[in-house]
Amino acid sequence: MEKANREQFSKARLLVVGDVMLDRYWFGDTNRISPEAPVPVVQVGKIDERLGGAANVARNVAALGAKTTILGVIGDDEPGRHVTDLLKSSGVDSQLEVDGKVPTTVKLRVIARQQQLIRLDFEEAPSESALAHKLERYEKLVGDADVVILSDYGKGALGQVALMIEQARAQKKMILVDPKGDDYAKYRGATVLTPNRSELRQVVGKWTSEEDLTKRAQDLRKSLNLEALLLTRSEEGMSLFTETGVSHVKAQAREVFDVSGAGDTVIGTLAVAMAAGWPLERAMALANRAGGIVVGKLGTATVTSEELQ
Repeated sequence: MEKANREQFSKARLLVVGDVMLDRYWFGDTNRISPEAPVPVVQVGKIDERLGGAANVARNVAALGAKTTILGVIGDDEPGRHVTDLLKSSGVDSQLEVDGKVPTTVKLRVIARQQQLIRLDFEEAPSESALAHKLERYEKLVGDADVVILSDYGKGALGQVALMIEQARAQKKMILVDPKGDDYAKYRGATVLTPNRSELRQVVGKWTSEEDLTKRAQDLRKSLNLEALLLTRSEEGMSLFTETGVSHVKAQAREVFDVSGAGDTVIGTLAVAMAAGWPLERAMALANRAGGIVVGKLGTATVTSEELQ
């Protein structure tokens, strides 16, 4: 990336909305089986805490130098305060709604000898009042953004997603959605949807060939009134479906260490490039490169503009 692009990126203003979470990693060693049950005993030696979900998307956007605001819901608890601190140190403007009725979403992973042994999830859907307050904040913030990213992890923070898309469209904003679930009707009118293979399969069924995939993806794109559908395909790279047809980029060949959070990096990079005025295909190529870099790192990670050069 030339210097001009870094300058373009620093002018981009992005609003990230969605399911905010804390990713906790407990690293340890295991040398014996528990006498209480046939499970390994892990002696925890190191604890690592990172932003997860929509917060990781925001962290990725900020790492590229763009002006980043995040809107979501956290609990009035220690993980919530930790999320706020991590966002601040990542250079993200945190506009999180504190919901005293539910805990902050936490994913706790126990890792021994570079193997994940178990993941424990702590989560509850946000209260109605927290969602109502969040929507009020959204109405004020959306006007200042060039691009809105809606990061849906199915935890309830995007309960009013159809209304959010409608409001952003009314203000001529580009809207990128990382979707969840088997009903995409609520995302109608977004600019770009970025499902991975298993997510798309849930919605359009199993395809038998590239031609079949193209037909199913294009039918979905048209029915949802999307400008584009970007399918992330792991080792098969990415496919971009638009009105003019389909284009592919090959995966960046490198050692895959950890795919968690790769989708966050992809949508974050794509959004920053689009906010900077890049055409979709060029933005996709950059997002593909970013995804290729981040899978070589452990846990949810980010890519800087320097690494993309």
